[in-house]
Amino acid sequence: MGLSIERSDGILIAMADGRVDGANAQEFQGDLTDAIDPTDRAVVLDLGEITYISSAGLRVILLMARALKRQDAELAVCSLSAPIREVFEISGFDKIIPVRDSRPDAIASFKT
Repeated sequence: MGLSIERSDGILIAMADGRVDGANAQEFQGDLTDAIDPTDRAVVLDLGEITYISSAGLRVILLMARALKRQDAELAVCSLSAPIREVFEISGFDKIIPVRDSRPDAIASFKT
């Protein structure tokens, strides 16, 4: 699992790749937590290169969403492959966290 970070107009863009499972979920959480700045008003989690996500990975995303809400920031995930989107839909995460088709769609959703 890798994570790269960009910032654009107060929006943190985190791009993850590989697998997120019980073996690396804690590292994923730590990397995301370290990347989030108190001044970030929104976070886009680009999962386009994720090949697998377990319940441990979903838990990390939920914890991140809660932490961001406490700092009055928003979260959206984007670019989900069909299998990852299915995991989000089956687990109901698409009802909790906004899922956008692309990174531009996710960024635009914060500007409305």
